[in-house]
Amino acid sequence: MTDPRKIVLVGMPGSGKSTLGRTLAEKLNCPFFDLDELIEKKEGTPIAAIFPEKGEGYFRNLESLVLEETLDQKQAFVLATGGGAPCYNDNMSLINAKAISVYLDVPLNHILDRLNQTQIEVRPLFSGLDTSEIILKLKNMYVDRHSFYEKAKIKLRGEDISPELLIAEWMPYLKGES
Repeated sequence: MTDPRKIVLVGMPGSGKSTLGRTLAEKLNCPFFDLDELIEKKEGTPIAAIFPEKGEGYFRNLESLVLEETLDQKQAFVLATGGGAPCYNDNMSLINAKAISVYLDVPLNHILDRLNQTQIEVRPLFSGLDTSEIILKLKNMYVDRHSFYEKAKIKLRGEDISPELLIAEWMPYLKGES
């Protein structure tokens, strides 16, 4: 059953899920979780090391396991997923069954601006790519992932999505009106 007190943010890498999630959790006085950080804690190694050492398939299965464990918690929370999490192992259906999903649909040019060189180094899917390759990869990812993200219960579009806007869209779910 969907628990409206659980909010799960989905969207492209660099769309602001973690940044917005932390602020939102603070405003709602509930814990914030970053799925990638939970995976790193469980595995005891950075995600950037998991990909080359164990492969993307291993990572995606681990990601699904940690996602399900997190969604099964009884408490309210805000969770930021990795960009690919909703697209594998029927994770988006799982998210929608147990929480309120929110798609942060940020224009790709703004995502590219946010993905400075430091961030790119810790994102294994962009590692070793130059700017033109990153742009192409982002466009391809968007095409591949957009249909999964669109299954979210709440869709917010634009470059400056505020916690207040998200809360306003979320309130009907909390009140049982959606």
